[in-house]
Amino acid sequence: MTKTIKIATRRSVLAMKQTQIVKDALLSAHSHLKIELISMSTQGDRQLDQSLAKIGGKGLFVKELEQALLDGTADFAVHSMKDVPYQQPKGLHIEAILKREDPRDALIHNTLSSRGLTTGSMLPDLSNLPQNARIGTSSLRRQLQLKQHRPDLTMIDIRGNVQTRLKKLEDGVVDAVILAVAGLKRLALENAISEYLPIEAMLPAAGQGAIGVECRSQDAFCRGLLASLNHQATYQCVMAERAVTYALQASCSTPLAAYAVNHAGVITLKSQLFSLDGSQMIEALAQGDAAQYQRIGEDAAKQLLEQGCAALLKDHLC
Repeated sequence: MTKTIKIATRRSVLAMKQTQIVKDALLSAHSHLKIELISMSTQGDRQLDQSLAKIGGKGLFVKELEQALLDGTADFAVHSMKDVPYQQPKGLHIEAILKREDPRDALIHNTLSSRGLTTGSMLPDLSNLPQNARIGTSSLRRQLQLKQHRPDLTMIDIRGNVQTRLKKLEDGVVDAVILAVAGLKRLALENAISEYLPIEAMLPAAGQGAIGVECRSQDAFCRGLLASLNHQATYQCVMAERAVTYALQASCSTPLAAYAVNHAGVITLKSQLFSLDGSQMIEALAQGDAAQYQRIGEDAAKQLLEQGCAALLKDHLC
């Protein structure tokens, strides 16, 4: 008798699309499987009137899904890796991370002349935004990074799915929004992008652009199924990025960026941490054999601590 695999996912359009990507990959590798999707509403999806920092952080997007794994309601849970806390509940494990999509951030606004603009520069070209333009983003990291280039910009905290944020732009609540390129590509909304923001100027959050699949640590059958989905180079890079966050015990409101690349088995990891008012930024660059991804992340964290990171972290406790 064929076992039916149950996959837990958030109900948003993007989450469902990402879960469909995982489902298709599983069926491609294991055509005999029967797969059922279980869509769930998480606390992070329901409480949109408060910042994540005030209600418990990004972990609120995964708790219900993880509970479904723990109680046996689901076999797998699909996550955006930037939403997953470093430590999983006992008995759960991130078994596979798919090949990363474009990790950059994108600026979307209503100036048609700049659609799809890629400057080729290490700095974003924000000249189409008017003075004191209102930028919609709930990410403190993104807010502080943008203000490094345009101190005049006014940041508006908006939450919700991609469609909700684009509607805020359409309704004139904000003059522009910042969204992850990966999500826009997966939703076939890449044509809406006004400007791709260079990684050198807008270093991504740890895990940005990567889809992860979580399962029970002791479920050998399910872990075996996921082996074919794991993209080793992406897994190593994302885990190095996450190791920085864990080593620093960064809070849910910490504007910490971490991005790693893997070239020929060597990981190069860059990390940045901003002060609460954006007046200070410290950064670290760590490199090493990809198999030592945990150590590379810890090395980056050590560099940040040596530069006075601890003082900045105190500003960002939840």
